[in-house]
Amino acid sequence: MTTTTPACGRCGAEHTATTEADYLKTVGVHGDARAVWDRLNPIERDGITSIVRTILSAPDLAAELLVLADRSPTEGEDR
Repeated sequence: MTTTTPACGRCGAEHTATTEADYLKTVGVHGDARAVWDRLNPIERDGITSIVRTILSAPDLAAELLVLADRSPTEGEDR
């Protein structure tokens, strides 16, 4: 089964899924992304777009940023 999701009524995005589970996941992820995007102002949208592009192009960077985020703050360091 290969199915193309209906175009998003707001942005026209279409995705292809090979199983019903993939289809449901794709539709859900797109809906979640729309909800986040709608809450951001234009400056925040530019910032998150830049961050996501940087992280997706460098998986090792993403992993290292998660390590930094998860480590305990050192004395005197605000989180």
